[in-house]
Order: sequence, then C-alpha cells, then structure tokens
Amino acid sequence: MKNILLPTDFSKNSMNAINYAMELFKDESCRFYILNVQKASSFISDDMMLVGSSATIYKTLIDAAKKSINNIISKVKEEKKNDKHNFYSIVDYDNFIDSINQVSEKHDIDMVVMGTKGASGLEKILFGSNTVRVMQRCKTPVLAIPEGCKFKVLDKLVFVTTNLKLFNIEDLKALNDMMILNNSFLHIVHLADQNHLVSDAYDNMEFFKTNFSEANHEFIDTNSADMFNTVHNYIVNNDIKMLAIMNKKHSFLERLFTTHTVEKFAFKIDIPLLVMQISN
Repeated sequence: MKNILLPTDFSKNSMNAINYAMELFKDESCRFYILNVQKASSFISDDMMLVGSSATIYKTLIDAAKKSINNIISKVKEEKKNDKHNFYSIVDYDNFIDSINQVSEKHDIDMVVMGTKGASGLEKILFGSNTVRVMQRCKTPVLAIPEGCKFKVLDKLVFVTTNLKLFNIEDLKALNDMMILNNSFLHIVHLADQNHLVSDAYDNMEFFKTNFSEANHEFIDTNSADMFNTVHNYIVNNDIKMLAIMNKKHSFLERLFTTHTVEKFAFKIDIPLLVMQISN
C-alpha cells in the first residue's frame, strides 16, 4: 500500500493537486495523508476577536483546519467512491518544510503531491515559493502539479539528467513506479551545458540498459541560458506527459527553474514535474 502526502492550503490550486492524485492512483491501494500547516502569523486580529474566552487561539486554528480537511475528505469520498483509498487528516503548527519532512518520516511517505502556482499579478516566479522549497529540501519524491493541470494518461515520461553522478535504482524508484503504474514509455534526455559536455559525463548507460532497457535516449549539448528552452521544446515536440528530474543542492533544479523569471520565457512547464532526491 502506498502512502501519499497531500499538503493543502485549501486553495483551488491544492484541491486540483488532490484530485490529480486521486486519478493517478485510482487503481492503487493508498493511504492519503492530507496535511495543513498553520503558522501564528496567519491568525489575524479579526479572528482573535471571535475566539471565546475558554478557547485558545491555537485550538481555534487547529479545529478550523481539521474541519476544512474533513470537508475535503468527505467531498473526495463522495465523488470518487474508491474503496482502495483511505484518508487521514493532519494539522501541524510548524515550519512548512520541517512539517512535511517530519510527517513523511513518521508515516513512511512514498510521495508528496502538491500544487504549483502559475505566475500572475506580482508573482514573477515560475512556481510558488513553497513548492520550490519543498522540491529543494524534501527528503521524499515530490510530484508538483501545475495550476489547472488535469490528469491525462501518462503514456510518455521524460527523465532529464545532467549525468554528473552514477545513479542507483533506489534514487529512481519513484520514476520506475510511475512507469509501471501507467505502462509508460520513458525518454531519457542527457543534457549538458558548456561546462559539462555530454561526452564527459559519467557513464550511466549500463545502469539504464539494466533498469530501463526500453528507454529512448537523446544526448543534447546546450548552454545554461538555453536549458529551460531545450527541455520545454523536447516536451512539446515529443508530447511528453510528465517531466522527471533528480535534485541536488546547487544543481540542475536550481539552474533549470529557480534562477529564471517568467519574463525570460513566453511559456511555462505545464505538465507534472517529478523531483527525486539524490541519496548521497
């Protein structure tokens, strides 16, 4: 049975990610842990005036969040009617990233599924800041669902790698599970910038031949400024349904996403992004 963590701030965006997870894992036996993380600053003065003398601010916050999660669970159960899915409510009063890591460890979470925010108004970052921080610092694989993204059959996945270390199968377990779950065809793009040519990368080909023998390989030399364009064009040209990458501090994830503002691009990644963590 899979254990899936679904962080929510009760927004339309996070609800969309929850619905995506229900469809993605509809044929899997799953425990879904729906998590809301509260912080003191979210409790504004108007709310304080409504707190009765016998109640604490903390209890009022937690009770309201629990009620909201229970409403989500009731709605999902009614709409999906899936006997393979069990739901659990968690409300925490902590740092967002710390809470996700602690809950993931406690409940042996296999994957975190959460929504991303598109750029609008004054938001000039590709993904919501919370989602980026989770992808960078979470110890568990993270599946980020773009705003408004609806589930489609994941027949084509792409794993984009800079190949700067040798892989092991445990690091890529989430990708392998995703392929098995969806009977997906895997594309592997070996990407290198001007500082690391593809021909100089570690030889992972034996690893891929053993563990992903049917995958299609592309070797692309590019430059840092064009990495996003290169990946985006490959996704569009090959009708890719999900992008998967490995995360390492100060590595590909940062170069590919967090250093680029929306102004530099006329597009955004509009398919789910699976971020797996390098174990060493």
